[in-house]
Amino acid sequence: MNVLLIEDEALAAERLEKILKETEPGIYVSAILGSIKESVQWLMHNQADLIFLDIQLSDGLSFSIFDQVTISTPVIFTTAYDQYAIKAFQLNSIAYLLKPIRKEQLRESLQKYQSMKSAFSIDFENLLATYQGKKPGYKKRFLIRIGDRFKKVETPEIAYFYAMEKSVFFKTFGNKTLSVDYSLDALEELLDPGKFFRISRKYIINMEAIKNMVSWSRSRIQLELIPPADMDMDAVVSIDRSAAFKKWLDE
Repeated sequence: MNVLLIEDEALAAERLEKILKETEPGIYVSAILGSIKESVQWLMHNQADLIFLDIQLSDGLSFSIFDQVTISTPVIFTTAYDQYAIKAFQLNSIAYLLKPIRKEQLRESLQKYQSMKSAFSIDFENLLATYQGKKPGYKKRFLIRIGDRFKKVETPEIAYFYAMEKSVFFKTFGNKTLSVDYSLDALEELLDPGKFFRISRKYIINMEAIKNMVSWSRSRIQLELIPPADMDMDAVVSIDRSAAFKKWLDE
């Protein structure tokens, strides 16, 4: 889960990040921002699964962020004061935590987020596009963290995604390997099915990455990819996906 922390007190931000990771090890903090201006700029070009938002920032009340950029992401407000609770719940709030935040409060808020996730994850734009017979929008790029830096990777640059040892990686056409904080199941929903196909439990491939195809036993198909897959990661179309794979190529 990608989380954005908006908090102008460095110690409070560090503590929140620490207890978040202790409470939910799968959490990845995409960024820590300390002002309204920074937050608006970041949210105009990036997205997170969940936002922790301090109400009083160095340049004003964080409610003004919602006046400057559209936010559909669920928000957990954090503050040392309780007089803003009503305003917070008029926005995207699923919880209102008073500082100092306790682990039990945090755990309950995350559980509430998970239980409400299906409601927040409805993509009304894509739903409307489908209803109107239009092509829905798919993920255009990925924001990847490399150490203390971020890198933007456009989706067409990605040759294939693969799962290995409980993590998911992708390889670009430039032969760079990077990790991504999505499961292959989630990626299937985010990627354009006209360009990407899930060939097995381990692989999602870009059509442009297919160099050669060889018939294998039991109706399977072995693929030679560009760039080549690692030696211990054969790209083989599974039996149950072979028919759909052939149809996908033949459209």
